[in-house]
Amino acid sequence: MKEKNISLLEIHLAVFLFGVSGLFAKLLSLPAMIIVLGRVFFSSIFLLFMILYLKKKIKLKQQAHYYYFIVMGVILAIHWGTFFQSIQVSTVAIGLLTFSTFPVFVTFIDPYFSKEKIQLSDVMIAMVTFLGVVLIIPRFELGNNLTQGALWGIASGFTYAILSILNRKYIIEYSSSVIAFYEQVVATIVLTPFLFIQKPVFKTNDVLLLILLGTVFTGISHSLFINGLRNIKTQTAGIISSLEPVYGIIFAAYLFTEIPTNKEILGGIIILGAVFYSTIKSK
Repeated sequence: MKEKNISLLEIHLAVFLFGVSGLFAKLLSLPAMIIVLGRVFFSSIFLLFMILYLKKKIKLKQQAHYYYFIVMGVILAIHWGTFFQSIQVSTVAIGLLTFSTFPVFVTFIDPYFSKEKIQLSDVMIAMVTFLGVVLIIPRFELGNNLTQGALWGIASGFTYAILSILNRKYIIEYSSSVIAFYEQVVATIVLTPFLFIQKPVFKTNDVLLLILLGTVFTGISHSLFINGLRNIKTQTAGIISSLEPVYGIIFAAYLFTEIPTNKEILGGIIILGAVFYSTIKSK
């Protein structure tokens, strides 16, 4: 098999694992922040072993970079916390689809860093995406759990957009595994107080699922995605990533009987269509 085909398989498998990871919000009987804490804790351990095995330099080049990575780790904790909270209070479909709006936020935030002007087409894409979100939410009531889930999902997309822009700043100087390691170690430290605030009761099944989430669905999936980028264009990987909510919704329908409504399906098609177009246009 050609290297390019192997890389394509790695990207597809990674995106599949990313999509299914959202289901852990329903599989685990733990608060969202505790789930994220378990995820980053076990993933940090996995990434540390991987870095040591590959003999990569773990020390950062400048003192200032440690401060930036602390900020990025805090943002990561907020991103994953809002993501799992979104799915827990609503459905997997709403959580994944509203999170998928993050490329739109990137479009509007990135010009502040790149000093480029926002184009009219970008505004149109944002409006179309917003229409898709409106279709997903049955009614705008803060007391409604589906509305709350959509708002948490949008917050997750917004924080991920900021994180992806900051990651891009350092991807030239450090490997993705090193960046992810520092971010997740910081997230682990930031989220540890929630153990004493929420005082969760861990069952054996919960611990096993958290190990699975941290290693296979975070550490390994992250490694596969990075390896795949060696022979696959970032644009192609971005398009494949649009399948993430599709995988999650299919498995949620099978495992939890969460069947999306016609409006949710239509809203999802509009959101993913806008994201797909935005990815193509970014080239």
